[in-house]
Amino acid sequence: MRFIVSAFFFLALLSYAVAYDPLDPNGNITLKWDVMSWTADGYVAVVTMNNFQMYRHIMSPGWSLGWSWAKKEVIWSMVGAQATEQGDCSKFKGNVPHCCKKNPTIVDLLPGVPYNQQFSNCCKGGVVAAWGQDPTAAVSAFQVSVGLAGTSNKTVKLPKNFTLLGPGPGYTCGPAKVVPSTIFLTPDRRRKTQALMTWNVTCTYSQFLARKNPSCCVSFSSFYNETITPCPTCACGCQNKHNCVKSNSKILQVKGINTPRKDNSPLLQCTHHMCPIRVHWHVKLNYKDYWRVKIAITNFNYRMNHTLWSLVVQHPNLNNVTQVFSFDYKPLLPYESINDTGMFYGMKFYNDLLMEAGPLGNIQSELLLRKDKNTFTLKQGWAFPRKVYFNGDECMLPPPDTYPFLPSSSPNNLFALSTLICSLLFLLISLW
Repeated sequence: MRFIVSAFFFLALLSYAVAYDPLDPNGNITLKWDVMSWTADGYVAVVTMNNFQMYRHIMSPGWSLGWSWAKKEVIWSMVGAQATEQGDCSKFKGNVPHCCKKNPTIVDLLPGVPYNQQFSNCCKGGVVAAWGQDPTAAVSAFQVSVGLAGTSNKTVKLPKNFTLLGPGPGYTCGPAKVVPSTIFLTPDRRRKTQALMTWNVTCTYSQFLARKNPSCCVSFSSFYNETITPCPTCACGCQNKHNCVKSNSKILQVKGINTPRKDNSPLLQCTHHMCPIRVHWHVKLNYKDYWRVKIAITNFNYRMNHTLWSLVVQHPNLNNVTQVFSFDYKPLLPYESINDTGMFYGMKFYNDLLMEAGPLGNIQSELLLRKDKNTFTLKQGWAFPRKVYFNGDECMLPPPDTYPFLPSSSPNNLFALSTLICSLLFLLISLW
């Protein structure tokens, strides 16, 4: 019995730990339910989804939100979103509810719906930006009219068993908790109103729950060494090795080959690493007071492009970024005393879209960093990043012993030096 309790406690700690991101310790998605009015048999609520994650957004095909009703509630109507299934509403005569399912699944509406179906911050196809990238677009909302429910703060029952897909798995949602009612300001900002009742649900992301293997990898190169350190072999798993496509395959000319599948199954270009995304870090130049790095991101998935992409890099010299070319940059300060992490993302309407695999499936930029005389070195791989994230998921780095090394410390040069010393000693002995 003691072993079972210990095992349960360990699993609980593990599930909490894998949902913790040290580079974004406060990142989460918060669902806020504001009851705006009571009806004859229920209430009308505004549900707001705030993405407080600094660099993890919800990309197309968007979020899916689910829950279980505590009693026999139904959804009479919705504005700004819709339930994917109506369910069995055969017991209703006259007015038929929008959804009668015990556990409804809600999705955002697509852009361009009629105005009478729209709500503020809705209708973006479920796409929600990261808070660090664009706070104004890091929100989604809809209105729902609930029936066969409580009609007061004491009789209403909170929904339970919340689930969030964004768009795939990885999010774990806690229970709904009643919080102080939300305060609203009128348009003229002279009067305050408040919700009749408010409850929150917090959802956190875990890459461990999202997928078994990484979704990206990193390769390195430098001006001082001709060797290119590639991504590790099968860095993202080789389960798609038999279904990959060579870059010169005729199948790529088939119409509709780039159309995404409903299950989001990838069509990868055949590579040794089999990753959908590769990030390449090249140490380009070394000046007296500065050094220069080139970053290239390549998409190897023929069925997916990436809108609102983001790249997070951890490196000690990011506290002295002088200039970033063709990418937007924002320092991330999860711990105010340490400035070693930054987020790169595309310039709006210029390169904020990473196209699918092919001739246009890559983007690149350069950054100029000022040297810190006390720490800067090109030895022992110092010039390469400690962590790299693409779209919020950590990428696999090569093993440290494979990093490009300085020629002065290379085994070949050491061998040549030892040979020269031996030759000189032999010559001296001969002359003696």
